[in-house]
Amino acid sequence: MQLQAKSFRNVGLIGRPGKVSVIETLHMIYDFLIQQGLHPIFDEDTAKMCQLENVQTCRRAHMGLAADVVIVVGGDGTLLRAARIMARHNVPVIGVNRGRLGFLTDISPKEVLQKLEMILRGEFVTDQRFLLETEIRSDNNVIYHDIALNDVVLHGKSVNMIDFELYIDGLFVCRQHSDGLILSSPTGSTAYALSGGGPIVHPNINAMVIVPMHPHTLTSRPIVVGGNSEIKIKVCENHVLAMVSADGQASVSLHVGDWLYVRKHPFKLTLLHPPGYDFYAACRTKLGWNSGDLNDE
Repeated sequence: MQLQAKSFRNVGLIGRPGKVSVIETLHMIYDFLIQQGLHPIFDEDTAKMCQLENVQTCRRAHMGLAADVVIVVGGDGTLLRAARIMARHNVPVIGVNRGRLGFLTDISPKEVLQKLEMILRGEFVTDQRFLLETEIRSDNNVIYHDIALNDVVLHGKSVNMIDFELYIDGLFVCRQHSDGLILSSPTGSTAYALSGGGPIVHPNINAMVIVPMHPHTLTSRPIVVGGNSEIKIKVCENHVLAMVSADGQASVSLHVGDWLYVRKHPFKLTLLHPPGYDFYAACRTKLGWNSGDLNDE
């Protein structure tokens, strides 16, 4: 998708609640946008948090209709929540890090105005990420549907293991007894799936990662499958209730005989990075690679 800076007239602002540093950064960005002759639009909760009056606001669910580009200030979790809305409307997102790791919110608050000025005048790297679409079917009826940028996680309601059958593209793979399963996009491969022992997948690769969570059979290992694959999971008889969560949202229950489907969603999220963005540099910084000085010999 080709983007032009001149289309960035209406700039949405979304912030992580409950952090003074986020409010300070949002005030600074707001003043900058006004100076640039642009039109800031706050989502309602962010405007209340910043205690700003006489500014345009809209519900977050409608931000994709009102804004040409959205700036998210917070951590990756804040951006994840915004991503599901903006992807539906093909609105690009800029992430300013006021969280912890910041794989997605990659602009440092110390250089936020400099980087934003570059992006808004058309100097940016476009980064498209696909999302996962998930649904639960019971008796061939869809009873739950959601999308996720990072992952869809099958797990038990308590610490007990659960039983389920895994199918990929209609082919039976295995019946597994484990704590659950992480179904991850390339974006999510540096999140929960990584902590579960999954591989890091470059965001440009069309693939999904399946990571067993503490499987009873130690030979059950992570699997990388094609991004166009359809993953199906059938819930078997269990002593505990099976649950599913998309991007860490509230879990939804699955019952015996229910099917969980996961596939690539047709919409994509467009992230805008400052010039020079490098995924591997982000890995070095965020994951502590090369923590020693290799040049100091």
